Amino acid sequence: MSNRVSTPLREYALLAMVSAGAILIHGYHLGVEDQAIYLPGMAKSLNPGLFPADSDLFLPQSRATFMTQLVVASVRLSGVTLDTAVFVWHVLSVFLLLLAVRRFSARCFKTPEAQWGSVALVAALFTMPVAGTSLYIVDQYLHPRTLATALIVLSIVQMLDRRWLKAVLWIALAALLHIQMAFYGVLLGFFLGWKSAAAQQAESDESKPGGSTPGRSPTPAASSVTMSVLFAFPLKGLFQPGSEAWKEAARIHQGHYLLRWEWYEWLGVIAPLALFYWFVSLARKAGLSTVAFVAQRVAAFQIFSIVSALVLTLPPQFERLTPYQPMRAVHVTTLIFVALAGGFAGQYLLQRRVVRWLLLFVPLCGVMFYAQRQQFPASAQVEFPGKVSNNSWVQAFLWARANTPQDAYFALDPMHIERPGEDQHGFRAFAQRSMMADALKDAGVVTIFPGIAQRWLKETHARKNWNNFTQADFLKLRADFNVTWVVLEKPMTVTLPCPYQNEQVAVCRIGN
Repeated sequence: MSNRVSTPLREYALLAMVSAGAILIHGYHLGVEDQAIYLPGMAKSLNPGLFPADSDLFLPQSRATFMTQLVVASVRLSGVTLDTAVFVWHVLSVFLLLLAVRRFSARCFKTPEAQWGSVALVAALFTMPVAGTSLYIVDQYLHPRTLATALIVLSIVQMLDRRWLKAVLWIALAALLHIQMAFYGVLLGFFLGWKSAAAQQAESDESKPGGSTPGRSPTPAASSVTMSVLFAFPLKGLFQPGSEAWKEAARIHQGHYLLRWEWYEWLGVIAPLALFYWFVSLARKAGLSTVAFVAQRVAAFQIFSIVSALVLTLPPQFERLTPYQPMRAVHVTTLIFVALAGGFAGQYLLQRRVVRWLLLFVPLCGVMFYAQRQQFPASAQVEFPGKVSNNSWVQAFLWARANTPQDAYFALDPMHIERPGEDQHGFRAFAQRSMMADALKDAGVVTIFPGIAQRWLKETHARKNWNNFTQADFLKLRADFNVTWVVLEKPMTVTLPCPYQNEQVAVCRIGN
């Protein structure tokens, strides 16, 4: 009994240490990037009076994930602040993803060195860009994708064990969090769900955790029906051409258009295919039939994803499909690629030589840490909840939250999240005040929910010449949109009453 108890405890303790190390290396940042959409949705759920003028710009996306309800419920039940709950859920998501990778590697590799090599390499490469998709393996903030990916990997583990009901359960839970990633997880499941008689016989000769238990596969008829149902979701807008306002928002996201990819982005998608088939050769020589099977099928799925993306997004008449981003299917294949690479490194290169582990991971983690400092140079590496921010923009946003009416309506540079020192922090996430549509994050919501496209276009065009705005321009914003406050970057070219200023930005009133 003691061994059965102590072994999981040691495993969980080590996973907790790796999770903490990964967060220190890759950083944690509240309210950045996509969280500029999700966090206001959580805040409004807790206080419905917030965002009276602009909630339709972010609520459609934030309501689409059960993560919002999970975080809000945890705040209400525990009494902690929203910032604290978001941080705890991020830590939990990271831990669960690494736990899922640990379970996956245990099905693939027999030695502890290989299994922990998978976990370590995934943790070290959390913020490695997934070629051409504008994604990381794991973001530096709470995102529904991280927890959904963990559930997808757990589903893959059940598929390898031929436990179909549990596999479906994990995928269903992932769909509650992130329907797009769950969709890709299901498609991958079709590639993993069928095994030849020879493959099943080979697995029956292996013992866990190096192999998997054979079982019945889904019938071809059932697979065809399910595939048709799944494709119905992304294809529902196929014959609904986007408006001009929608097209302008969509074309901001150049990564959605495959013809605009750089050559190195294509290399990042194609090169792993050759490495997957190299993994197949290595695995067969080592008697790791599960690794060979996974590598072969995942490579086939990646090829399928590339072809599907080309077919579904290149024809101009299919432009409405671009926001579904079929190439984002390579997110999960990249995770599996890194996990398998780490397993082979642990088994053949690192083994039980501590020096080798240090020689590989210390420089690798150092490079990843340095890259994150370049991306968020004006912010702390880990922005712990409750700690005073040293970011000038965030300080101004927090002042606005504490010192302006709840129904205050703000205007900012439509591209403010890309300004030097801003570090991608969303105004709504910190100020909890309404603002006119921005040109980047709100545009992402528009591409999926085109009903708000016209509003987005009108509000962003009204501030096209923002850097040259005069006092008359600001007064026109007030007259046309009822804007009462602005956040301006220094040096300012106009004279407005600004009750808050710091070295980089000012919060100013329009009119009396």
